[in-house]
Amino acid sequence: MLDESPIMQKRSSARRYERMNPTEKARLAAERGDLLYQRLQNCNLCPRDCQANRLEGQTGYCGAGEEMVVYTAFLHHGEEPGISGEGGSGTIFFSACNLKCVYCQNHRFSHSLEGNRVTNKDLAGMMLRLQEKGAENINLVTPTHFLPQIIGALSIALQHGLTLPLVYNTSGYEKEETIEMLDGIVDVYLADMKYVSPSVAERYSNAPDYPSVNQKSLQSMYKRKQTIWEGELLKEGTIVRHLVLPGHVDESIEVLTWINENIPRSIISLMFQYQPYFKAHLYPEINRRVNEAEYSRIRDFLEGLDLEGWVQELSPEEELAGVHFKSSLEGLF
Repeated sequence: MLDESPIMQKRSSARRYERMNPTEKARLAAERGDLLYQRLQNCNLCPRDCQANRLEGQTGYCGAGEEMVVYTAFLHHGEEPGISGEGGSGTIFFSACNLKCVYCQNHRFSHSLEGNRVTNKDLAGMMLRLQEKGAENINLVTPTHFLPQIIGALSIALQHGLTLPLVYNTSGYEKEETIEMLDGIVDVYLADMKYVSPSVAERYSNAPDYPSVNQKSLQSMYKRKQTIWEGELLKEGTIVRHLVLPGHVDESIEVLTWINENIPRSIISLMFQYQPYFKAHLYPEINRRVNEAEYSRIRDFLEGLDLEGWVQELSPEEELAGVHFKSSLEGLF
């Protein structure tokens, strides 16, 4: 949920947004979906490399098997302004997660399989219904572990009239080869850059390799997408989200420095909505909100960089946080 002020004006687009022919995109999605589905037999979709045979009922770190689970889906008006637009982002929240941060606001479903079991055909229908409702895009939240099924569903939806841009909303814990498989399919990457320090990544996400994996995946996304706007809506590009953690100002400054030096024409979304959800109370250093001094120091640093994007207010309204979501697909079938 973002109630932001811009940090600078949008740069003009280098070219106009051109949709791939839906028939061609459906064919490409079907091919890629089949290739990805084969990887479920010894699952290596994400950097955890669990090698679980999900087609035979085994599960790995994320906890997911072959069956896809969606917790909720709706027109989301609390994403970045360039994503939500006027109609809202057609946001689909998948259950389970390959990262599982200790402070996750979506822990009710990201750390479990609570939700609704759906088929590829069901998911395709949800995408089409969100389009009918006026969605600006289809926004896939935490999709990595269900990627084969999602891309298969996308192929069906494209064959039945889906024309919206596809937003890949990820923790940023992705393999480069997975991003390569999404080339020509995803329009907007909405990716986290949570940490640059292995020790911090290990403490809060049990993923000491997150910084190296994340940086490679962000660079892969960045090189594949130019930033293209249509009015106030982002039609193609890479948005990098960074959630500021209390007591970790230096970590945030290093994140912003890396973005500025390595992917400077990506769009930054600097978030101050952190609250000590889930298991954060077990970690005294993050068992509080970000304070005014931390906010000012990070924002002042960002204003000295040549980056485009949004900065969240220090105490945004939190009614759209995932902890308040109810499991429902009402009106989408």
